[in-house]
Parts: sequence; structure tokens; C-alpha cells
Amino acid sequence: MGDKHLTLSELNLEGQLLGFVGGESGKYKYLQLAIPSGNVEIKLSKELRRSLSSSLVPGQQVRVCGYSKIDSRTSEIKIKAYQVTSINGCPKQDLPPETKARIMVCQKGGCLKRGGKGLLSELEKTLCDRGLLDKVTIEYTGCQKCCSSAPNCVLHLGKKKYKNIHPDAIASLLESHLTSE
Repeated sequence: MGDKHLTLSELNLEGQLLGFVGGESGKYKYLQLAIPSGNVEIKLSKELRRSLSSSLVPGQQVRVCGYSKIDSRTSEIKIKAYQVTSINGCPKQDLPPETKARIMVCQKGGCLKRGGKGLLSELEKTLCDRGLLDKVTIEYTGCQKCCSSAPNCVLHLGKKKYKNIHPDAIASLLESHLTSE
């Protein structure tokens, strides 16, 4: 983080793992965590990057130990984790085989400003209400290059791809796809 950052404090956060972002698959640089005050993005130490994406799954309750730093120029606070552990124990190997359904939600500025956070929370609530949250993978992406139709959300069901559809429509498509398999 360089010398322009000043260490603020050690911290322990508990929340729901939303997913991993940045870097190549299996070597993600950040994890996203839902805590009572909102969602936070936490940088992972190099040691954690390889192991966590294979041992934790979105939706799992986790405890993050790390420290916060502040950028002395921009006053932006950054969080870096040195330990991440599962609270309710739900190791990936106990889950059913990975489904072919995944939802990619843009988390860049334009989409967030145009309702991306609301779309994401509505999507998670709808999937949870219908009992589908564990049957789909929600991935947080960078820009999907469709800024004019923000917020952007893409549903992949097998080889089919659906763009910018309402969370209720996503849930309905998932239900029909999963019952036809």
C-alpha cells in the first residue's frame, strides 16, 4: 500500500460473503462482505488469495481479521485481510455440484449510480425468498461495456444468456431451468 497510507487500526468484521472480485479466477484480489452498515470490499493478502476462493462460497457467514489504512492524500479508507474464517462452517465440498446458473452484476461507478446496489439487494432478496440463492453463483464484475443500459446484470443458464432482466424474471427463469434439468 506504499507510504502514502497510514495504518488506522486492527479490525474484526463478521458478515455474509457476497463473492470475490479482481484478478484471474482462483486468484481473486478482493472479497465483498455484507455487513449491517452496507457492503465492503476487502483486499486479500497474497497468502489468502489462492486458498479462499476454493474453500468459501457466497452466502456463507465469515469473520475477517485485518487492518484498515487511510490514504493521506484522498482520505480513502482501505481494508486488508490477513485471516478469513467461516463462522457457520459450510465447506465447499459439502455442497452439491456447481450449477450452470450464474448471474454477473456490474459493480462499476455508472451501474452503481444508476441503481446497481438496489438491483443487487432486490436480486438477492428475491432469490432468497424463493429458495434459489444457493442454486446460483452471483459474480461481481467490472464494466460490462453496456453503460447506456445500466445497471447491468447478465444471467447465464447453461449456454443461454439473458441481459438486463428484472430480479423476478431471473428467479422465474431459474425455477423453470432448474426444474427442467
